[in-house]
Amino acid sequence: MNIDDFMLTCPSKKFLGVECLGCGAQRAILLVFEGKFSEAFQMYPAVYTLLLFFLILGVSFIDRKRKYSKILMIMVVVNLIIMVIGYMYKHC
Repeated sequence: MNIDDFMLTCPSKKFLGVECLGCGAQRAILLVFEGKFSEAFQMYPAVYTLLLFFLILGVSFIDRKRKYSKILMIMVVVNLIIMVIGYMYKHC
């Protein structure tokens, strides 16, 4: 059994033949966990900010006393900017 057997397929790529802004994220996260940091960044440049976003999101569910909404919104904007730039760089 291989971890690739459990990865989700992109519906946009499968049905329309067009990669979405998230294509490559699963494989990049897997590369991070394997210790291949530069390969992960090359595959999906937003991988590190995305992991940071999910970490802060998890902390926000645990620590209800503090407000994390502002930093989460900043992380969403930063991730979207990196995702769009990475998408344009890969396809233009």
